[in-house]
Amino acid sequence: MLASVLIAKKRDGGELAPEEIQFLIKGYVEESIPDYQMSAWAMAVYLRGMTPLEIESLTDSMIHSGACMPKLGSSIQRVDKHSTGGLGDKTSLILAPLLALFDLHVPMISGRGLGITGGTLDKLEAIPGFRTNLSQSEINGALNKIGCVITGATTDLVPADRKLYALRDVTATVPSIPLITASIMSKKIAESLDSLVLDVKWGTGAFMQRKDSAIELARSLIRIGERMGVRTHAILSDMNQPLGRMVGNSLEVNESIAILQGAGPNDATALTIELAAVLLVDTGKAKQLDEARGMLKQKLDDGSAWERFLEMVRFQGGELLGELPVASRFHLRAPSTGFIDKIDGQLLGQAIIQLGGGRKIAGERIDPSVGLEMNVRAGDQVKEGDLLLNVYAQTESDFMQVQALLLSSFEIGSHPKELNRLFESLNDHGQLS
Repeated sequence: MLASVLIAKKRDGGELAPEEIQFLIKGYVEESIPDYQMSAWAMAVYLRGMTPLEIESLTDSMIHSGACMPKLGSSIQRVDKHSTGGLGDKTSLILAPLLALFDLHVPMISGRGLGITGGTLDKLEAIPGFRTNLSQSEINGALNKIGCVITGATTDLVPADRKLYALRDVTATVPSIPLITASIMSKKIAESLDSLVLDVKWGTGAFMQRKDSAIELARSLIRIGERMGVRTHAILSDMNQPLGRMVGNSLEVNESIAILQGAGPNDATALTIELAAVLLVDTGKAKQLDEARGMLKQKLDDGSAWERFLEMVRFQGGELLGELPVASRFHLRAPSTGFIDKIDGQLLGQAIIQLGGGRKIAGERIDPSVGLEMNVRAGDQVKEGDLLLNVYAQTESDFMQVQALLLSSFEIGSHPKELNRLFESLNDHGQLS
């Protein structure tokens, strides 16, 4: 087989056979197929899509590009959550230690930022000394001792995804349902999970801009999970504005600390609790969602979730003595009076990248101290001169360079608009409920 022939076949809308997909993935991991050919193939997939069988074959090929996590015994159920990525999404930092309090193992294999959204690993690495490159034996040790771990994939766990993940970030092929499905599910199935909950985001601050695309992605993810023996559930969440008040790595860690201590913004807290509640019910730790929500809220309020988070940080080499330092603060003010009709998360994310808080090329170092603090939400009424954002930047010159971009991310109208629900669940038939 020739990679160029398979690229052309997909470019022209053809369906690749399982052995052809396996050839491409195996060749890319072994470096007989170079980045430029895989980039061309990824763009062909982005433009032409894949059939359900192709997606299943791609996921399976990626899983078998390496090893799967060993189970540590049959008595403790293994669960995880995955988000498709959204501006200000820091739920993983809260959910992993929270679920570990209920005699569950949470082996959370996470990634770095893609496009405008920050990655969980990037956020945690803002904590001095925090290691995200744990070996399999260290992961096992964390699960046995603490019940949770958040780390990057080991060298032998789905190596194909690690390479493709970085490539997609810089080739404009991130928002592809087949590639997203295979990326997420290959990692999660390789974790040897019993149950998985997916936070599928839509809106201006997510990869899936349209709700119907998010529903399609959720159905694709559930289909692959169920076919491969993992109980899989999905929640659709609205990302037409950032989740919580803070966007940026150190800022989001600080906001997560507040939530873990029973404070923090209501929207980020509610979504985290809902995702965790689904898994408590699915694993039999609670009978109903309302009961599960109450159990989880108590663990946040009494400080036990915060203590478990600190245990995880210490185990992974981190030192967290208080809030993380952030860059200098500058103010962005409303140019007119009215109601906040729209907040464009794509533009906000682009501004953070320009400030140094995201990557322009693969492997680029980022500045964890920069970011944004949202002072208004969609639907809020503002007067000319009111504070819209606190902008955390290294210099005033950096702030001035993104000021126009940030202002253009807000649309101010004369009348309030109806707001979307923060999240909705998909039932077993793939319908919103």
